[in-house]
This record gives sequence, C-alpha cells and structure tokens, in this order.
Amino acid sequence: MPPPAPPTASQRERRRLLALTPALLLAACSSAPPQRSTGTPWPPLPSRLTHEQASDIAIHALGLVGTPYRYGGNTPEGGFDCSGLIGYVYRSRAGVAPPRTVAQLSDFGQPIEDGELRSGDLVVFGGRRPTHAGIYVGQGRFVHAPSTGGEVRLDRLDGPYWSRQAVAFRRP
Repeated sequence: MPPPAPPTASQRERRRLLALTPALLLAACSSAPPQRSTGTPWPPLPSRLTHEQASDIAIHALGLVGTPYRYGGNTPEGGFDCSGLIGYVYRSRAGVAPPRTVAQLSDFGQPIEDGELRSGDLVVFGGRRPTHAGIYVGQGRFVHAPSTGGEVRLDRLDGPYWSRQAVAFRRP
C-alpha cells in the first residue's frame, strides 16, 4: 500500500481550526460580556439633528417659558403639556415629529450618558415608567411644562426635586 498523500493546504487549515476550537469555546464561556450602563449602541449612531438644529430647539424652547400648561396642549396659543411642548418645538425647528406620549418619548432617538448631553436633547423622568419629559438647554438646565395650573418653565437637573428623580437622556 502506498504512503498517504501529504495534506493539502485547506486540510491543514481545517485541522488547525479544529485543534483550536476547544480553547476558543472555553475562552468565550469564561469571559463576561462587556456591560454598558445605558444600552448605548456601539458605535453610537449619528444624531438625525445637526448642531444648529439642536441649538435652535433649545433657543425656541426657552422662548416658550411662561406659556400656560394645558393637558393635551400642543400649541403656544392653547398651552402645552410636556410631550406637546417637545413635539411642537421639534417639529417647528427641526422638522422632526417625536412621539406624542412620554412613554413613547422614552424610546425616541438613542440613549446617551449625562456627560454627553448637548442642547436639544431630551430628558425623560420616571425610570422604567416614564412620567415627565423636557428639553435640555445647556448648563444643567431644561425647559418643560410641569403640571396643571403651571406654565412652561426652566429648571435645573440638580434642583431639589429633579435631582431625586430617575432620569434618562435621549438624542433624536
């Protein structure tokens, strides 16, 4: 019987991969997957908004401070609730139509860390059961329509009430 033919290059490669398979499986099983605190996609997706649009959103929101609160309101003439304010500002300054409810806003855009905040980003309060939202305008401040009988106002994220609330940040 003649001696076996030497293995081809593809056969040698297959044997090498088979020999490495147990080591690769053990390494994969023993290492923990990387963790991200907010589920921010990696690499981060680019925002649909330009820096100019984001700035226009913040400036316009500041210009609406003092507008009366109205449940379901979404115009300066009729008043605003928090999601109505956000929808009005985003549509008029960036041509973006955000969802109408706070619960839907909590999934709008992409999550960002507080150290990445820029003017025009959304602040969503309430954790897994969102209850309120506003527009970040810079320097730790946000514009929002807080409650019945109130009016659109400027508040600080580190203020006595808001600093105790669960908050998430979103960038459309």
